[in-house]
Amino acid sequence: MTMRRSLIPDFVNLQAFECAARHQNFSRAAEELHLTQSAISRQVAELETQTGLKLFERIRQRVVLSEAGQRLLPEVKQLLIQSERLMIGAVATGRMNANLRIATLPTFGAKWLVPRLGRFLHSHADVALSIESRSSPFSFAEENFDLAIHFGQPAWANATCSFLCNETVVPVASPGHLKNYATQPALDVFERAPLLHLNTRPKLWSDWSLHHKIVLPHAFEGLRFDQFSMLTSAAIAGLGVALLPTYLIEEELASGTLALVADLPISTENAYYIVRPDTKQTQPIAKDFETWLLTELVTG
Repeated sequence: MTMRRSLIPDFVNLQAFECAARHQNFSRAAEELHLTQSAISRQVAELETQTGLKLFERIRQRVVLSEAGQRLLPEVKQLLIQSERLMIGAVATGRMNANLRIATLPTFGAKWLVPRLGRFLHSHADVALSIESRSSPFSFAEENFDLAIHFGQPAWANATCSFLCNETVVPVASPGHLKNYATQPALDVFERAPLLHLNTRPKLWSDWSLHHKIVLPHAFEGLRFDQFSMLTSAAIAGLGVALLPTYLIEEELASGTLALVADLPISTENAYYIVRPDTKQTQPIAKDFETWLLTELVTG
């Protein structure tokens, strides 16, 4: 898409507008930006001319945002934040030999990737690494990532998906909660205990019960959460039994805050994939990271 140069804003004008809007005062904006009040007025006027919008109104010798200014302000703030982040990133990576920007699922990143990341950095100390969370597919053309960790099916526009690992979930609960069913046969726990659910996988308990041929009359009942992190916390808090991915609860099982209700795993229909944009298939550092990920799955 060709940009219309006449509509590209002057960042000095955007900064003046944001500062004046935040203070609701041109004089205070001038003080913060080390300019004169007339300079702030001129920059805001230039932005108004470019947009064709009246951004401020004068009420009793005060300036307040107009309705149009209120609509524009959040986007201007976001643009200034992104611009600052871009410059900080450029300065931070200036002395490094390589730059690698990775998108990962939030829980996978926090619970599996980050705890192991030191081993990659030990052999790649000269890499400027940035990891950001993304919960769903995005356009590599619009977001300049070098690699993404994706859960689902191996389909992503203008990118190549490589298999990373399957997902195995197991039924877990807090040891304290399981004590409530200590006198009952192990499988009876599933019929009596409250079940905890993930909103995006409403059929998981039903699929699990069919796979293991366990009668589960309340497979769709129970508390629901939209994040694995909350589902895990609910299980730890003794609110019921949850089906959780093994990678997610390594630490909790080792420390004893969660326990297997029964050794009855099930592999879900989706899997984890390494996704690399078609335009960056020859990038050496991204390939190194992909190789490291696959090695970690084998070695631990």
